[in-house]
Amino acid sequence: MATKPGTRARASVSAFTQELFGRLPRADQRRWAHAYMEGLLSTPGKKSVRRLAASVSDSCTAPQSLHQFINASPWAWEPVRAELTRWVQRHTAPRAWTIGLAVVPKRGDRSCGVHRRFVPQAGRTLNCQVGVGAFLSTDTEDVPVDWRLLLPDPWSNDPALRRRARIPESTAPRSAEAQTLDLVESLPTGGQLAEVPVVADLEGYADTGEIVRALSAQGRHFVVAVPAALPVLAVPVRHARTTALAVPAARMNLTASTGPTAPAAPAASAAPADLTVRQVLTRREAAPPHPVTVRTRQGEDRTAHVLTGLVRLPEPRTGPSRPSPATEHRPALRVFAEIDPNTRRPGRTWITSLTNRPPGELLELAALHAGTADTVRQLEDDFGLLAFEGRSYPGWHHHMTLVSAAFAYSSLTTTGRGGTR
Repeated sequence: MATKPGTRARASVSAFTQELFGRLPRADQRRWAHAYMEGLLSTPGKKSVRRLAASVSDSCTAPQSLHQFINASPWAWEPVRAELTRWVQRHTAPRAWTIGLAVVPKRGDRSCGVHRRFVPQAGRTLNCQVGVGAFLSTDTEDVPVDWRLLLPDPWSNDPALRRRARIPESTAPRSAEAQTLDLVESLPTGGQLAEVPVVADLEGYADTGEIVRALSAQGRHFVVAVPAALPVLAVPVRHARTTALAVPAARMNLTASTGPTAPAAPAASAAPADLTVRQVLTRREAAPPHPVTVRTRQGEDRTAHVLTGLVRLPEPRTGPSRPSPATEHRPALRVFAEIDPNTRRPGRTWITSLTNRPPGELLELAALHAGTADTVRQLEDDFGLLAFEGRSYPGWHHHMTLVSAAFAYSSLTTTGRGGTR
């Protein structure tokens, strides 16, 4: 590859690329990985393969070589993403694994995974690909480190389409929630990540109730947005053991107890009753909204009013009117919602396994999800997320891996922040 004069020669980019891609089996793969990274970081405007190649090389064959590297070269993206995760972990103080979405509008029906669907963020139906991403979230950054591509029908079941898109036979048909859970299961859990919760808002894309049940069964800590109509079982007051919620003692009940030694309410139902999340938060027995302090990502404190309550997820029933005995042994979960100051009604409803965390901290964790949308916009505007010109399954994953790596380098290194895009 003939290097173009004037291309930024940054030893730190080379070291970063070597750390992530150094185990690719062929020298040309490692060389073009570095070139693609350099192109993503230095090419202004649209980041097509031709423009990336022109920014890093004078060779007339560079565009073809870059296209080959992304779309056809048989390199595994999973080890690269594992290295990226370790690198991001070393350079940050992770607070959560946040699950976010990348909706990529497409023309035609040839790109792998493309389908028509209603996109809530756009408010209309789009022809698009949908990627589910895992982001390591800190107090200030949301860095993507792993991805799954949704493959709805016919991409899941049409052998001809799968062969054309080079979807591996080992990639079995999966629902959106199964893809999400597969992504979560692949995330590391050791060391400083042992207690890092999963934060997700996938309403409109996946069965969030199923995701909550699976995460709870796996023993994963989580904060997940759920429909207000999700069926739950209210935990009788005598079983409520939670952290202090800073409300007057006279208001202590299901939604506001003061910890392991909190006094029980004078009356508690003998058996939990079917309710929705919204009913748990707004029923007559619930505590009124109470103020909490929430720290924003800009480092400012704000006051929010929150509703909260303890619930369990229902098990299959053993009779027409009585919950399964196993329900009593399921761990309690906390549902919560911030009151909208304008409408004075509960906003987004969330459920979490972190029953002993203060409500202010839970609102901070839930707010991390909005940061993934900001990151995706940066990936679109500055790192070429929408510029992928290939149609294959491996090509999509290769491109997303390099885009994520370029974002991580730019966001988390002094050299990257000082560079231009």
